[in-house]
Amino acid sequence: MTDERIAQFEARREELAKLSDEQLKNRFWDLTHQVVEPIIDLAKTHTSASIERAILLRMGVDSVSSHGVVDRILEAGLLGKGAGHVVLKLSQKSGKDIRGAAQAILDDKNVLQGLF
Repeated sequence: MTDERIAQFEARREELAKLSDEQLKNRFWDLTHQVVEPIIDLAKTHTSASIERAILLRMGVDSVSSHGVVDRILEAGLLGKGAGHVVLKLSQKSGKDIRGAAQAILDDKNVLQGLF
């Protein structure tokens, strides 16, 4: 290591030595939140068709249907809402089960208009 890095380490070490266990714990969690926050923001704003199909599969929509449903949701500009969220919202609005709501999206792409 260079002398500069060693000096920086020693300075940080002295600062941390002055903290109580509770203060160290709080500092740890503050730094952890700072590190994780950009990842959480990215996950909230970015998805992909394959991720959304996987979600629909776990909701009980078959593989072939999930592909078509995600395509329709993408065409409608709603993929950012999450395909599962879109299907769930349509299910609640129409009174159909999840598979029925997915089938409704496949049958009529206009069913997504005005959903949000």
